[in-house]
Amino acid sequence: MPRTARRRWTRDFDTEVDGIALSPDGPLLVHGYDPPAGGKWMDDAIPGKLAALDRTTGQVLWNSPCEVGYGRGFGAGFGGGGDAIVLGPGTQGHRIVRMSLETGELLEAREIFAFDDALVFEDFCFMVSATRVSAVNTKTLAPKWSHSKEGERYHWIAREGDRVFVVYTSKQSGKQGVFTLNAKTGKSQRTFLEPVQNVIHAIHAGSGSVTFLLSDLLSTFSEDTMRDYLIQNIDADLSSGGVALLCLPSDAEPGAKPRWSETLEASEEEFPDVSISHDSGKLYLVRGASIEVRDLLTGKPLGDMTVPGLDERVSWTVGQGAGALAEETRLSIFEIPD
Repeated sequence: MPRTARRRWTRDFDTEVDGIALSPDGPLLVHGYDPPAGGKWMDDAIPGKLAALDRTTGQVLWNSPCEVGYGRGFGAGFGGGGDAIVLGPGTQGHRIVRMSLETGELLEAREIFAFDDALVFEDFCFMVSATRVSAVNTKTLAPKWSHSKEGERYHWIAREGDRVFVVYTSKQSGKQGVFTLNAKTGKSQRTFLEPVQNVIHAIHAGSGSVTFLLSDLLSTFSEDTMRDYLIQNIDADLSSGGVALLCLPSDAEPGAKPRWSETLEASEEEFPDVSISHDSGKLYLVRGASIEVRDLLTGKPLGDMTVPGLDERVSWTVGQGAGALAEETRLSIFEIPD
């Protein structure tokens, strides 16, 4: 039976929490907002707030109004100069802002394209909407590149080195696949997974690997890989559907042999209660209130535990042996298996 994760600290807030970002050795960023009475407001976004907390003690280092509010799309992280970067809706459209990580002072803000999901790195911020994938320079906030193509609908993005992995739907076939873009230029590179999936639920990249939660594992295999898989999994269910984990080298060709794969005892209806994330060469698989840790290169189980409140999460992230859990008005740090 899984043990219960040890909680390092918990802090309650007067505001609603809608996003967090955890740095490897610095503070924890918490984005929130005050919901209006009756749940109604005039603009497309409720004004936001951003706080920085000491990741060891939970002490609030600063708390400041934020030009990014609550609404469609959110992203947060840390710039190369140690700045806090936040992306999301503003009163006049979507914005990216750069704030001092030491004081919370607003340093710069710019209007950007509306997006649904965003990733922040020290050099670039990447954003994805149904019709566009784009990048912004994290230091200057200047637009870097934009990718859009007729007949494609975009869903998720991940980054490994100089490659951006884009989950998309081919409008011609109605199936989902993955292609890559050059992270610095936005130039199209190649197909990574052929568009044969009913659904790709999640993608994460890191440590030379790309891991997926997807709907049809066997369709990703070449004939040789399929034969090896069936020899090792004699009782495998060959029907489509269900949910599977697939881990590939980040430089793999379509149909390449995976590092490892596994069919999960989970159904499509369980999502979004099932999710994955990477950190420091490990894969974290969340199912409801439980978290399983796997070796990223082999899929070998390293430990599992129950995290109180994880099944009620607003946001969840991992870093350096700690799990940051945001519930509606509460933030907690847990120790997780390493």
